[in-house]
Amino acid sequence: MKKIKLAEQLRLYAVSDSRWTGSQSLLQQIDCALKGGITMLQLREKHLAESVFLAEALTVQKLCQKYNIPLIINDNLAVACQSSSAGLHIGQNDGSVKQARAALGPDKILGVSAQTVEQAVAAEAAGADYLGVGAVFATSTKDDAKIVSLTTLKAICNAVNIPVVAIGGITEVNLPTLLDSGIAGVALVSAVFAQPDITAACQRLRKVLDKEKES
Repeated sequence: MKKIKLAEQLRLYAVSDSRWTGSQSLLQQIDCALKGGITMLQLREKHLAESVFLAEALTVQKLCQKYNIPLIINDNLAVACQSSSAGLHIGQNDGSVKQARAALGPDKILGVSAQTVEQAVAAEAAGADYLGVGAVFATSTKDDAKIVSLTTLKAICNAVNIPVVAIGGITEVNLPTLLDSGIAGVALVSAVFAQPDITAACQRLRKVLDKEKES
């Protein structure tokens, strides 16, 4: 049941990026995304001091609770543990998956980035609840991202028993090419937060995803 619920929560997974705030605050952008139908939010703040990140996480968590949407903290175990967020997401170079699992406990969600079948299998064995796989397309939000082929994405989905989300350069146009790969959902940054109308963009993305789910 937990895996089924988590897979549903991962369907339209928005990853915040303060660089896209423009005339809106990050909180306003997140509110628009929540109204548009995102199913999970990851708060990513690579350059904030930990105390500032924690304060922001607590504020964002209150907003996510209003919509009953899980909040995941990116790459900061202390903030994930001290806030009332749903869990943590870490990359391959962000510390031990086993240690993160032990610190979080069994109830919080732990996501891990993976680019190969070997990394995916190891992350699952160490306690990951889901995997973020990418970049599946070239992306402007991460200049050093290595491209993961559709073949590898499918192989990872087949190799593990936990949900997989694709990330990296995904748009409304190329999203349909991923839908038969075995993924539970997609994680998006600029396709959500760089859009002039975030709510409408999320609604369109949900239509694509929900249509595939119904077919």
